[in-house]
Amino acid sequence: MEHDTIIPELQRNKHVFESLLKELSEELITWKKNESTWCLLEIICHLLDEEVEDFRARTRHALETPDLPLKPIHPGEWPEERAYLAQNYEEVLNKFLFERQVSIEWLKSLEQPKWKQAFQHPTLGAQSAEHLLANWLAHDYHHIRQINAIKRDYLKFKSGDDLTYAGIW
Repeated sequence: MEHDTIIPELQRNKHVFESLLKELSEELITWKKNESTWCLLEIICHLLDEEVEDFRARTRHALETPDLPLKPIHPGEWPEERAYLAQNYEEVLNKFLFERQVSIEWLKSLEQPKWKQAFQHPTLGAQSAEHLLANWLAHDYHHIRQINAIKRDYLKFKSGDDLTYAGIW
């Protein structure tokens, strides 16, 4: 997929996230199928942090300063460090939607970006802006699928029904 098709898809996904995550019950926002899974609040906190500190920042790094050292990030530690479960869901969702729009505007403003330009990740090797952009979109798809799975599991939990009539999940 070319970068000129990925950017509009990231913009469409902003609306997908908004549609999937707006106006939900408090129970659904914090519901977990089990203790090892994330709830919707944790997912939206993660999406906000990844938007700003990972995908946008690292794509910018690849395009603008690939020879400088990469600022380390530790997303696996963020849920505890940043107290995801104590955050205000609506505020975080709105911040994420705002930051996604900032990302879209920035990406659209780029003039002849060097998509093949890469920085050296300490463990993953060369990471090009093009590679990061594709993974940004894949990250969206991963969490859209995760959000839908949580909502389906919650429906099954609340209804007590066998939902296989709707299709094999």
